[in-house]
Amino acid sequence: MNKGIGITLAAFLVAGALGAGYWLGAKGTGGQVKPAAQAAAGVAPAQQERKILFYRNPMGLPDTSTTPKKDSMGMDYIPVYEGEEEAGRQVRVSPEKIQKLGVRTEIASLRDLTRIVHAVGRVEADERLSYTIAPKFEGWIEKLHVNTTGQPVRRGQPLLEVYSPELVSAQKEYAIAAQGRQDLRNAGPEAQAGMQQLAEASLTRLKNWDISDDQLRALSTGGEARRTLTLRSPVNGVVIEKKAVQGMRFNPGDVLYQIVDVSSVWIIADLFEQDLALVKPGQTARVKVNAYPGREFSAKVTYVYPTLNAPTRTVPVRLELANPGGLLKPAMYADIELAAPGRGKVLTVPTSAVIFGGTRQTVLVELAEGRFEPREVKLGMQGKDYVEVLEGVGEGEKVVVSANFLIDSESNLKAAVSGFGGQDLPPPLKKGGEGGFSAQQNPPQPPFDKGGSTQPVPRRGDH
Repeated sequence: MNKGIGITLAAFLVAGALGAGYWLGAKGTGGQVKPAAQAAAGVAPAQQERKILFYRNPMGLPDTSTTPKKDSMGMDYIPVYEGEEEAGRQVRVSPEKIQKLGVRTEIASLRDLTRIVHAVGRVEADERLSYTIAPKFEGWIEKLHVNTTGQPVRRGQPLLEVYSPELVSAQKEYAIAAQGRQDLRNAGPEAQAGMQQLAEASLTRLKNWDISDDQLRALSTGGEARRTLTLRSPVNGVVIEKKAVQGMRFNPGDVLYQIVDVSSVWIIADLFEQDLALVKPGQTARVKVNAYPGREFSAKVTYVYPTLNAPTRTVPVRLELANPGGLLKPAMYADIELAAPGRGKVLTVPTSAVIFGGTRQTVLVELAEGRFEPREVKLGMQGKDYVEVLEGVGEGEKVVVSANFLIDSESNLKAAVSGFGGQDLPPPLKKGGEGGFSAQQNPPQPPFDKGGSTQPVPRRGDH
């Protein structure tokens, strides 16, 4: 008994010493216990309660509330604490990730926006520079000087020589009248007047047959009728049609040659109906053809045709351009870019900044460094590299022009996850079926009947 009493007394003395030491330590620190002592005593510090600013819609809709409530589907609104004032779809991207993704931004600014209208056309010969060689008298072709289609010709170059009995007779009449006028210089006025009228009538007849002045001058000087007449090219150009054959007979009005001056050509472009209001005569256009890659030609709109092609819903537009080297050939296809004038300075963003999502368009705005927000925008006139913004973005704001699809997808994922009311995602699959089901194993499903009911089908032996 004495031994047990001694052990008990020793325990009381140790406890008293510990209590005295604790009292002295608390007294030395002003009566407050240090956290270490608190931890030794097994007491955890009280956590500071976060302040709730408002409650937002669990489905990501732009709806907030100052008090807790439920949406139309019975889901609780999600509290937003102080320091979490970001909207549901705003995302933060670390500087390392920004550099890895190659994110670039550009400031939305005012600029003169020019819309580019694209069209496809074909090169055609200028109808005003097309000529036909069609004699006005009957005759035969004695000799051909130009005997191939596509042969270039110069103005005044001989094309062919023809024989015509009517032409020979008209020449003889003119020669006789010219000689008689010389012989009757000393005759009376009436005789001279009659011979003068005969000479003028013969000369007019030859001129009506398109006999050149040089040939008429040679005829009046020599006084002899020539058996053949040389027909010459009236213009510099290319023979695009040749029907003349040596020795053939032709009638008045038969086309023997067709010559086109290709120093200037037309382009007939097919303009879509919705772009018709943007094109007017006098506008300049850039023309490209496949035959000369990297080379551009300058053309001018001269006429907008008054008819519309119903099957293609296009309107023909005529452009003119110089073709000094004859590089552009009729029937070539051409790509046309027409610059439609703008309405002055408008707010624009780069076209690459717009994410087209079917019925709506979105841009990503950089609110701060590494902080981005998707915004729905309303677009206006479309330019070549920039597009007009009517609503959604203000002047001076930075928009993402590269890697915006990756950031937008992360924003959509964040909004989708937050739409579940902040519920945790299911735990990841583990190997061997521990704590879940493996990738090759399906979770057990209750049997279903053939009608699709979710009630379990009774098994054999069940009652």
